Amino acid sequence: MAVLNERLDGNPYLQRADVEWIHALLGDWQLLSDLAFSDLVLWFPDTAEGVVESVGRSFVALAQARPSTTQTLIHRDVIGDRIRADLRRMVERSWMAKVETNSSDQGQPTPARMRVTAIPLVRSGRTVAVVTLHFSVAALRTPSRMELTYRRCATDLLSMIAQGAWPDTAQEFTAYSGAPRVGDGLLRLDAEGRITFASPNAVSALSRLGVQDALEGRPLAGIGAELQRATGLAVDESQPMMLTGRRAMRAELEAHGAAVTLRSIPLHRDGERFAALVLCRDVTELRRREKQLMSREATIKEIHHRVKNNLQTVSALLRMQSRRMDSQEGREGLSRAMRRVETIAMVHDSLSQGLEESVDVDELMRRQLRLAAEMAQSDRTAQTSLVGSFGQLPPDMVTPLALVITEIVANAVEHGLPGVQPAEPLQVSLSVQRHADAAGRQRLDIELTDDGVGIPEQDWEPGLGLQIVRTLVRGELSGSIEWLPWRGADAERPGTRVVIRAPILG
Repeated sequence: MAVLNERLDGNPYLQRADVEWIHALLGDWQLLSDLAFSDLVLWFPDTAEGVVESVGRSFVALAQARPSTTQTLIHRDVIGDRIRADLRRMVERSWMAKVETNSSDQGQPTPARMRVTAIPLVRSGRTVAVVTLHFSVAALRTPSRMELTYRRCATDLLSMIAQGAWPDTAQEFTAYSGAPRVGDGLLRLDAEGRITFASPNAVSALSRLGVQDALEGRPLAGIGAELQRATGLAVDESQPMMLTGRRAMRAELEAHGAAVTLRSIPLHRDGERFAALVLCRDVTELRRREKQLMSREATIKEIHHRVKNNLQTVSALLRMQSRRMDSQEGREGLSRAMRRVETIAMVHDSLSQGLEESVDVDELMRRQLRLAAEMAQSDRTAQTSLVGSFGQLPPDMVTPLALVITEIVANAVEHGLPGVQPAEPLQVSLSVQRHADAAGRQRLDIELTDDGVGIPEQDWEPGLGLQIVRTLVRGELSGSIEWLPWRGADAERPGTRVVIRAPILG
């Protein structure tokens, strides 16, 4: 797509609507290739001005498609290549004369291996590109009815494309994920919406819905109405327009536990609709899996919500017990336990808001910093800040990481300001960076600094809370942690620097 955008965007010869239409056409590129049993290449003049005199003009390939209904003839990626000399004359004639040109029209025998057809794409009387179809002559045989119908559909679409009439970007959004393809199933309707051809896969898809009788000769809208009556499901009022082939749109039919998605493409000739294509795909298994995922997500959300409620109940019980204790040491121990329980509860509260493969933890950690400082301080005050971004992290990392940060911040507030006036706040800063090694493995580097009294220079051993931190970092996060002295802005308060490094796994 880089070559395509480079050549088309801002080209003085093309209007913005022309560029958007070409992009829309390439969104349905595979459909045309499958129906035509041909490789497709989109060509555009290889000049900065877009169009110059034909003398010396070349063309460059901007897009390429290979059919899934037959073997490919162009195995190499030609996007960005200049046109070969044997094709240039044919493409040049198609561009200038605005007519379809075949390889046998050039006064040369048809190549033994392939036949090439060049079709100009004309909008408002101007050629905006040329498409070449590369078809295998060696594969010619007595075609089946399905193959003849596919080729007929391709011819009808190519006629509309040559006139700039398809795709119609005003009616249909082409960048649609999960749209049915030719191999999934194809119906051809006449002008009245009756089925004139149904591929075997289309028959199978509709059979899953409970349609047992022969399809050909029946109106597709009538089949849709029967399914609606059988299921009692409300449908979009515009669905009959799609099922009769009058409107380009997508819809889905459901019945008897099965689901089939449909896409209609009206066919026009000289401004009159004469037929329509309807692509269909059995999405029963896909919808079943989506429902399972939705049920699983709702269940896990509910589990996180209930765990959070239970932890908050435990925290409330600890708080009540703390108030009844006479021992100051006992009250402080229960207060620390309550803080750890509430930290885990906050993580589960965040996870209950949505189930993702990874969690954006910046806001969670920012709240955790503030609350950890508020819960730990009594007559002391602390100011917290977060620098950098955690970004997206696996859910398994969030709980131990939140506990580690809570314990470190609480320890800094509880032990970092002895002998200092309460009016002088403690500064606690959390800095985080993500790094990637040469193999692309992600690592999280975290630094927690405070401008308190620092750690003792000799014979210092972490207390129970910091021992829990060390265990969590090494066991749950598979990382490392170290405590270092840190010189803050105030030379009289050396401060503490805690460095954590942990791989981002999952």
